[in-house]
Amino acid sequence: MRINLKEKYENEVVPDLIRDFNYKNLHEVPKITKIQINRGLGLSAQNSSILKSTIDEIRLISGQQPIITKSKKSIAGFKLREEQNIGVTVTLRKKKMYSFLEKLIHLTLPRIRDFRGLPLSCFDQKGNYNFGLKDQLVFPEITYESVDQTRGFNISIITTSKTKEEGLALFRKIGLPLVNN
Repeated sequence: MRINLKEKYENEVVPDLIRDFNYKNLHEVPKITKIQINRGLGLSAQNSSILKSTIDEIRLISGQQPIITKSKKSIAGFKLREEQNIGVTVTLRKKKMYSFLEKLIHLTLPRIRDFRGLPLSCFDQKGNYNFGLKDQLVFPEITYESVDQTRGFNISIITTSKTKEEGLALFRKIGLPLVNN
């Protein structure tokens, strides 16, 4: 019987992190607060069919309705006007966040061709992890027939850790496949 990720975090990861980092308080233990999935479309966002298919794909992947991001100011060199659609984003928290992370670790990442693990270079100084996927077809919800063109997207996993080492220990204990690059 496989336990879910939230139970694994509470029952195994928290005691291990308390022991490894000598935390005095339970609230010092780093935890994952949210996962953000976003895709920038650039000038392709002006095409309503591409924007609609992107919204549908992100909704299928995340289980939540994404919001359309708009440009903040006009930039003539990029042919960009203020309030123009430029991408979509979704923020997952609590149950949806844990179920997405579980699906990512156990189903999606193993489906990537020649996958050896996620690189350690994607950590920031606060222990958050940011990486991109080049193809939406690695998610089991997306069918090959529904995709007109492969478009990648970014996934950011935000934590409460204070250092890169704490974030690395948290992700390793949760089971995220990390490798030196």
